[in-house]
Amino acid sequence: MTNQVRVLPWSTLDGNPCVLVGPGTGFMARMADNIESVQLGMAGDLLGHAADTIADRKATPEELRFVAARLTESLREVHRIAESRGDRLSAFDPSDVDDSDEDDDDPQHPAGAVE
Repeated sequence: MTNQVRVLPWSTLDGNPCVLVGPGTGFMARMADNIESVQLGMAGDLLGHAADTIADRKATPEELRFVAARLTESLREVHRIAESRGDRLSAFDPSDVDDSDEDDDDPQHPAGAVE
């Protein structure tokens, strides 16, 4: 399996990106996947909260600035995830895929299924 470069979903204390170089199957890659999943879930939750706050005619300027700041943070995280995934997709080489057991991808015959 070839090494790939992955931008991780966190940065250094200085705000610089952290990267992982490797096959993308180890502990750090799984941890990054989990963090990305949490960040994307939180972004979805935040969208609902932001919509409610914006729709509330009694929302104060401070509340609106708070929501705008959280949306900015969330958008930065989601943008980093999107760029990282896009980079990995553009570096994807289909010849690296082991398709020797094509039944694994057949929805009619899932792996381990007994007929």
